[in-house]
Amino acid sequence: MEIFDVIVVGAGPAGLLAAGSAAEAGGRVLVLEKMRQEGRKLLITGKGRCNITNDAEMGDFISRVYPNGRFLRTAFSHFFSKDILELLRNQGVEINLERGGRYFPSNNKSSDVLEALLKWVKGIKVEIRCGYRVEKVIVENGLIRGLQANGQVFHTKSVILATGGKSYPATGSNGDGYELARTVGHTIEKVRPSLVPLETEGKVAQQLQGVTLKNVRATIWVNDKKRSEDFGEMIFTHFGISGPIILTLSRIVVDELQSKNRVEVSIDLKPALDEQKLDMRLIRDLDEYGKKMISNIFRNWLPSSMIPVFLELLGIDPNKEGHQVSSKERKRIRHLLKNFNFTVSGHRSFKEAIITAGGVTTPEISPKTMESKLVSGLYFAGELMDLDAETGGYNLQIAYSTGWLAGKSAMSE
Repeated sequence: MEIFDVIVVGAGPAGLLAAGSAAEAGGRVLVLEKMRQEGRKLLITGKGRCNITNDAEMGDFISRVYPNGRFLRTAFSHFFSKDILELLRNQGVEINLERGGRYFPSNNKSSDVLEALLKWVKGIKVEIRCGYRVEKVIVENGLIRGLQANGQVFHTKSVILATGGKSYPATGSNGDGYELARTVGHTIEKVRPSLVPLETEGKVAQQLQGVTLKNVRATIWVNDKKRSEDFGEMIFTHFGISGPIILTLSRIVVDELQSKNRVEVSIDLKPALDEQKLDMRLIRDLDEYGKKMISNIFRNWLPSSMIPVFLELLGIDPNKEGHQVSSKERKRIRHLLKNFNFTVSGHRSFKEAIITAGGVTTPEISPKTMESKLVSGLYFAGELMDLDAETGGYNLQIAYSTGWLAGKSAMSE
């Protein structure tokens, strides 16, 4: 019979932090991971670079978490961005701070972060067994007694579920944890993709595939009413639109599409100029370069790869000279530069979603300990819970902080 003080299900960042904090508190800790390798999703985060965390202040951090960032205040108070950075640096990881307050490993390899976490937990005698799929959490009279994995029963008084959500299922995040939580009585808020690329109607996005836009403003319109906006970088793809600001706004879009609402994304290509100032800029350039073809004048306003598509949408002959552009055509140019609109037809699947929205409802979890309010000795950490955040390292910090608090709590109960 194998008996452990704490058993952690899942060897991602939440699970490893939970295991390490429990072991540091003196516990005999076992981590069970169903995949043959630990931290497979961590390896692909930040396009393989791993956006470790963000340097935002706690209040700002909390405001970027949905649907209830305040739930994390205690977890962040116990273990926050400075703490994970210190832990990794102590394990030899060099870290850089980049724009947007984002921290990355200096050599841009997510494997360095994973190796550091594994070195840390193994150095404090955490046992990790890969290839173990948990089939059942054993509960008697409202108390954790153990769990069953690969047909084998493991005994413990504390189980921490850190199985991840449903995004990138090839890495092992296929939703198993939701069923484990549901079978012991927990409520699962509807699970859906978040931080996910959007699909758009028509062929315009496809024609612009690969074009990246910086310093633009994207606005979400739902049934012709303004819903939200963000400023920054985006990219066109073969199916629609993606990039940081689109991913951030996608949480709203996914929910609105599921409610069968009509959703449009309007791109302001010149957010630094209002309509009047932009019109003055257009008049000035058309006068100054009046003998040039409009397709060449457009190089002052747009990336060259966008110009043919733009002129086609405007219905303007690319060979027309600047001084021949009418006031009506100039008005259309101005309008399109400020309102480059796309109708959203859908979103990509969990296979391309960075994070999962929905999950174990937080009112059933103690924010002070991460322990279940329904089952004594059962704890939650990371993406499994109904908590998701914007891009920028926020979601990984949720994993570290909730994992750390769950591990410490499991050993102090």
